[in-house]
Amino acid sequence: MEKTLLNIETITEYNDLLGVETLHPLVSVIDLAKARPMRHMRHTFSFYVVFLKDEKNCDLIYGRQRYDYQKGSVVCLAPGQVIGIEDTGEEFQPQGYALCFHPDLIRGTHLGRHIGEYTFFSYEVNEALHLSERERTTFINCLEAIREELAHDVDRMSRRLLVTQIELLLDYCLRFYERQFITRQQANRDILTRFERLLNAYFTADNALHKGLPTVKYCAGELCLSPNYFSDLIKRETGKTAWEYIQHKIISLARERLLMPSHSISEVAYGLGFQYPQHFTRVFKRATGMTPNEYRSQSET
Repeated sequence: MEKTLLNIETITEYNDLLGVETLHPLVSVIDLAKARPMRHMRHTFSFYVVFLKDEKNCDLIYGRQRYDYQKGSVVCLAPGQVIGIEDTGEEFQPQGYALCFHPDLIRGTHLGRHIGEYTFFSYEVNEALHLSERERTTFINCLEAIREELAHDVDRMSRRLLVTQIELLLDYCLRFYERQFITRQQANRDILTRFERLLNAYFTADNALHKGLPTVKYCAGELCLSPNYFSDLIKRETGKTAWEYIQHKIISLARERLLMPSHSISEVAYGLGFQYPQHFTRVFKRATGMTPNEYRSQSET
């Protein structure tokens, strides 16, 4: 069994691996059903890849975890992220589509400047995008538009049109993710409830005193979510970012503890996870308009 990690540097290299023609060195749209059969492998790309996986019960490792993807799942990878499963020695015929585009294509463009807004480009996002039939049709139509442009003779508008069409596809993915957040509101509320319980347990058990302030990455990991997906979900449900939600909790606890005369300001700060009381004072004043001492004095009058 082969366990090496294959790094695919160029789109041409990936096309050659799949046995498909390279129409453009920086962009490719691949009908995976027409590609040559492949062996399983763990691999990473030096370019962006958007997969529409049409295999039923497609088991693969996406980042650090194993997932069972159903037909119509979209998986998005940024350069350097890992996908695949260990080589079993068996060949399989992939199904679905792949859009590949190199960072050089979008460099200096509107998409290049805003690529970070597409937070679903993360191998730790353990929620794939599951398309409805209508969404799948829209997705494939976008791929066909890109493929049609790739077949066109190169001219001064080629790059602009390709980047615009790729950006349109990514914008549709944002819309479809929004729909998925909405249709999974009950599951999202359950996660929000678990998040609140996690924070309560963290501070009740004095974890903050020994481990410091809880981070978004820590909370996401405890809830088995990626930081990006977790932050988007919390923002969608509460209107606050995950870090704003954590800070709101910290300030709420600080207000309570400052009303206990037996706790000094420093003890309150350390108990909430602050390394220095001065940092606690700055955060508290920014949130309330008062220093901890001023808040305590006001409450005593």
